[in-house]
Amino acid sequence: MSNANREIIALVSAQRVIMKKSKSPSARQEAKSGSSSAIAAALADWFNAHGRDYPWRRTTDPYAILVSEMMLQQTQISTVLDRGYYQRWMERFPTLQSLADADETSVLRTWEGLGYYRRSRFLHQLAKVTVAEHGGLFPQDRETVRALPGIGAYTCGAVLSFAFNQPEPIVDGNIARVLSRLFNEPTPVDSTAGQKLLWERAKVLLSRAESPRCHNSAIMELGQTICRTGQPDCLRCPVKRWCLATEPAKLPVKDKKTVLTDVTERVYFHHARKGVLLQQETGKRRTGLWKLPTLPDALPELPPVLHRCSYGITRYKVTLWVHDFDGKPQHENSRFVPLSELKDLPMPSPYRRALTAVLALSDFHLAN
Repeated sequence: MSNANREIIALVSAQRVIMKKSKSPSARQEAKSGSSSAIAAALADWFNAHGRDYPWRRTTDPYAILVSEMMLQQTQISTVLDRGYYQRWMERFPTLQSLADADETSVLRTWEGLGYYRRSRFLHQLAKVTVAEHGGLFPQDRETVRALPGIGAYTCGAVLSFAFNQPEPIVDGNIARVLSRLFNEPTPVDSTAGQKLLWERAKVLLSRAESPRCHNSAIMELGQTICRTGQPDCLRCPVKRWCLATEPAKLPVKDKKTVLTDVTERVYFHHARKGVLLQQETGKRRTGLWKLPTLPDALPELPPVLHRCSYGITRYKVTLWVHDFDGKPQHENSRFVPLSELKDLPMPSPYRRALTAVLALSDFHLAN
């Protein structure tokens, strides 16, 4: 055997030993963990090349960024943009001052369709507080921002990092998924321990980034586009070299599973010469919005049905029945509203659609 062949055999044997050692958990952990700096740099490079263009990324105005963050809570980007909610809001209330000066009815009407109306009320309250206590200028220190109405840890970090490039970490659903997979973390993300781990790791990664604004945008977008729910697109992932996940589709782990509860809502349509009878809501979820009045419980039989539809909200699947009933106002917040004024009243989307459908009817009833 020649010396050249002996050298080749020796090299192959050495490589096999290295590969065998690398299969051990400790060796794989060490090989893949990399450094926070390398991960942050890879994220920045990827985002600079592939980051999506959104209106709130073209500005450093904290108010414009805050509006986007509030709208995107519990709502998809496509809904906020494609249906024009963000644009309409910014055209109607371009500044904190203009929002502070607005009445609640116009605020709720402009928000209509996005649901979770507390978000719009928080924005309205925040604008008033900012104008009254901060001269209309959005504060830049964490403690003051957290004291504003409706501002939690995530929203605070988002506005301070995106608007002012401050090193404030953020953790939302997308980022939680990325971090859980990156570190192959089995701790449930909806537990106290899981949340603590996520925020600590987000903080460490951010501390290695050159631009907090770029880093937070990058890791969030990674979760939206590549490290998505279900099976991620690992081949295109910019941080796959350091990812420890062995079964990424099974992460993140959650303790609580959402169970949908069926709910039935029965309301009625009463149209007189004075207009349509409506009732203003007083509950926490839809305070100030108008709806068709609730059908009284003590009726001997259900009146004819004009419309039926279903909609979802949080953990509820609601079936909405609209009955034909000439009932008198049952609530002190009820009144007849002229048809010409209906478009100006804030109304939950399911009721707006139901009322529109009923008004378009001729004279037919559905079976109960």
